[in-house]
Amino acid sequence: MQIVLISSFIHEIQIAQLKLENYGIPSLIIDENLNLIIGTSFVEGYKLKVFETDFEQAKSIIHLNKTT
Repeated sequence: MQIVLISSFIHEIQIAQLKLENYGIPSLIIDENLNLIIGTSFVEGYKLKVFETDFEQAKSIIHLNKTT
């Protein structure tokens, strides 16, 4: 699996996961419970992983409507 998104905010990761789910792309949130353990996610952030075969499509979907 490859990391497609890293964020300090769990809601960003969850929104991205829902976007991918709408396109039938399975994903996994890494460190989802990090905040419960150490009280912060600012050490490394939350990570959203997808299978390598879905990586390019997932990256496009996540960043399609993102403005930075």
